[in-house]
Amino acid sequence: MRVISGSARGSKLLCPDGLSVRPTHDRVKEAVFSMLGHEIVRANALDLFAGTGSLGIESLSRGASSCVFVDISPISLSVVKENLHKTHLTDKATLLKSDYISFLTHTDSCFDIIFLDPPYREGYLQTAISLIAKRHLLKSGGLLYCETDTELDFPIPENFSVVRNKKYGRARVLLLRELSL
Repeated sequence: MRVISGSARGSKLLCPDGLSVRPTHDRVKEAVFSMLGHEIVRANALDLFAGTGSLGIESLSRGASSCVFVDISPISLSVVKENLHKTHLTDKATLLKSDYISFLTHTDSCFDIIFLDPPYREGYLQTAISLIAKRHLLKSGGLLYCETDTELDFPIPENFSVVRNKKYGRARVLLLRELSL
């Protein structure tokens, strides 16, 4: 696993053995960030269910202004911290130990891009999307990256449009855009 492009291009990222972390594959990450294109530049990002921090670090490397990394696991946050240090992107990052519901329920922040790559079969994705939509945590026109299992389906909130819905092996990637209110 590595950073694909930008200021930290080629940096290898840590991913501890034995954790229940399933990092986004380089091929998927490359395709997703091609879709995002210039929209990542100067964006305020959220990497919820951060795991190794791969998605948030890629966004920072490509020019995002800031990224908040949220995970409930202290081990995952330690790995994210090490990966940020390796890529020299620590100054643009905020790390928070929190479960996703508490974070989404209590944050006052609003983001340009939110990355959601939770454990596939736990039901977290639908709950997170509902909270994000209900609390308007994406700026108008903001993007929501969702990664899930190809077999799982869920309703898209009415204030979002599907920009991309693509399968990559076992993974399904949805890129949703918040519609202007």
